[in-house]
Amino acid sequence: MTIAETVRAAGKAGERPKTLLTAEQYSQLGRDPVGVRLELVNGEILVSPRPNYFHSSVVINLIGILQPYLRQKKLGQLLQDMDTPFDKFTVRRPDILFIAADRIKSVVLGNRLVGVPDLAVEVVSPHNVETDTVDKFALYEKHGIRWYWIIDPEDKTAKCFELREEKYVLAAAGKGADVVRFVPFGELEILLGEIWPT
Repeated sequence: MTIAETVRAAGKAGERPKTLLTAEQYSQLGRDPVGVRLELVNGEILVSPRPNYFHSSVVINLIGILQPYLRQKKLGQLLQDMDTPFDKFTVRRPDILFIAADRIKSVVLGNRLVGVPDLAVEVVSPHNVETDTVDKFALYEKHGIRWYWIIDPEDKTAKCFELREEKYVLAAAGKGADVVRFVPFGELEILLGEIWPT
């Protein structure tokens, strides 16, 4: 079965691909088909809708708050929606990623990631609540992503989890128009009211 046939099989409801894709094979697929977003989970292509207005607005607004701070402090690199390999058969795409300056050379190879970021941020959409709060939570915890932020534009909540003794613990949270300080950027005050779509 070709890679294209595997992708088509994975996209059909109730059908499973006959062979598992590796992360290397997945990387050869190129751009996502129009209107969908692909990830690789346990060797199978996961097809989900492209981000909606609320999701995209929160991502852009949060990047707009974080990026100037990171540049001023020279803390590292902020990335968006980038293939992140976790093992031979799993590649996920956090909405926002942060890689600390001292780790960039070990995590980035050419134009792709070969390791996990220090921070992953997921913006919850109605179709992916369980994916972000359960599946990715467990995956990111297992693979040692030090900080995980979950932002929910519908509930207007933000939670920051920190990896301690190989388990995520809630380090900080806020809602509505709260002002929060989330690790690893503890000096930065984030006005949550500025990230929600208008």
